[in-house]
Amino acid sequence: MKLRLLVTSALFLFAQIQTMQAQETLDVSKITCEEFLMEKLASPSRDVVLWLSGYYNGKRNNTIVELQTIKKDEEKVNSYCFQHRETTVMDAVKNVLGFDK
Repeated sequence: MKLRLLVTSALFLFAQIQTMQAQETLDVSKITCEEFLMEKLASPSRDVVLWLSGYYNGKRNNTIVELQTIKKDEEKVNSYCFQHRETTVMDAVKNVLGFDK
């Protein structure tokens, strides 16, 4: 009985180790439009869009989130990125949405 408990415990331990994931970091300032459009990122592009929205709205002390605006802005940035694939996404956001002003 003790052997069975030991084996079962060991199996659960190994199963948990395999499901643990390493923490991943992403330097958003280095993401190119091509990487963004082709979804070559470690995290979904939607996460990056939400992070960028929070970043630029935080710089403007704007605490209001308008989901429809985020969606429209994402479409504008995607359209710009499609034509300027070597540009970084942060530069695309600045150029298209005027967040640098």
